[in-house]
Amino acid sequence: MGAPSRDEEEAKKMEAGGDTVGQKLDAGALFVLQSKGSWLHCGYHLTTSIVAPPLLSLPFAFASLGWSAGMTCLVVGAAVTFYSYNLISRVLEHHAQQGRRQLRFRDMATDILGPGWGRYYIGPIQFLVCFGAVVASTLLAGQSMKAIYLIANPGGTIKLYVFVAIFGVFLMTLAQLPSFHSLRHVNLISLLLCLSYSLCAVAGCIYLGSSDRAPPKDYSIRGGTSTRVYGVFNAIAVIATTYGNGIIPEIQATVAAPVTGKMFKGLCLCYAVVVTTFFSVATAGYWAFGNAAQGLLLNNFMADGSPVIPEWLLLLAELFTLLQLSATAAVYLQPTNEVLEGLLSDPKAGQYAARNVVPRLLSRTAAVASGTTIAALIPFFGDMNALIGAFGFLPLDFAVPAIFYNLTFKPSKKGVVFWLNTAIAVVFSALAVVASVAAVRQIILDAGTYKLFANV
Repeated sequence: MGAPSRDEEEAKKMEAGGDTVGQKLDAGALFVLQSKGSWLHCGYHLTTSIVAPPLLSLPFAFASLGWSAGMTCLVVGAAVTFYSYNLISRVLEHHAQQGRRQLRFRDMATDILGPGWGRYYIGPIQFLVCFGAVVASTLLAGQSMKAIYLIANPGGTIKLYVFVAIFGVFLMTLAQLPSFHSLRHVNLISLLLCLSYSLCAVAGCIYLGSSDRAPPKDYSIRGGTSTRVYGVFNAIAVIATTYGNGIIPEIQATVAAPVTGKMFKGLCLCYAVVVTTFFSVATAGYWAFGNAAQGLLLNNFMADGSPVIPEWLLLLAELFTLLQLSATAAVYLQPTNEVLEGLLSDPKAGQYAARNVVPRLLSRTAAVASGTTIAALIPFFGDMNALIGAFGFLPLDFAVPAIFYNLTFKPSKKGVVFWLNTAIAVVFSALAVVASVAAVRQIILDAGTYKLFANV
């Protein structure tokens, strides 16, 4: 067979988006980031990446902040991330209208800040954050499976790492869906699941908090001055992780051309779900448990190995959480998939040619196996959650969008937009540094309890 004609190459490029014709696309962009979706599909992807089971850690964050500071951080987090994600979207739309559609976060950094920033800062941080989210999702899924097992079989002896491995095998199968766009139906189901387990969690809090077995409600902040200060920054990192995304450009890349306005509609859908779930779970959980709220709210519904809310309600909450975690892990695998596809696949061959299918199968299986092994080795979700938020989500989702917007549109220094964006970038960059220190400190303090393959 001869080399593909120019028309055939352009047709392949059209699959990645009508406004990428003429751009040289590697296999990662061509196959994984196909631009065929609608704004609704964009909303499903956004919701799965943001409204995920880490939201069940919000009452735990409130335990270090109290009512006033907790609600303030929750409102500020919602406002700043909605604003920041729209800034990224507008920058992406601007470049698409100029004839160069950017499909990846590192592409944006390369074009706006220079190649060094894309290659050595944004690219590595995004990869680590997203792969860290896969590890955290795998660990949390294993814990949910173990909780279901213990409810059905009290006193069971199967270890946590077995459940982590079982989930890893399932995720290996889900990871073979070829493109981000092919997850659209999975992510619609994911949207319904996050509403479902949030409803179950709130119902459980109201049931237990109003019953005779309600735990004492203590809303004081524990510890000495230094412990409280570090606790505040650790809590901010947890909230940042909950609102974090890190893959806005990749999600917008799945939208069919023209892209103008579609991301905003998707964000509105997503944040309707965010407000419904985040605020209800945070307030109900902290109201019911106060400063005794655990790193994962569902753990508060077990005492001495037995459920303290109706067993069927806890089973449903754990099941819905488990199912959504598979979608969340699959979404955060996409940057890894895109990198692997770019390195190992041939863009001139078909997406389903044996030349590309075999490397895809092997590389994605190896990636999931690596994440599963890490999750089983270091099963401490709370500390991992804070570090991911501080190190990755705070700069990527809070600070960087404001910098990109100011450099792209160059708003007047006499105007509000320039100084608002500058303030956001400075404040959240500083918070990222301090919160990273707080997260590392907490890991050091907890290091004495760490044990490889721990059965937590």
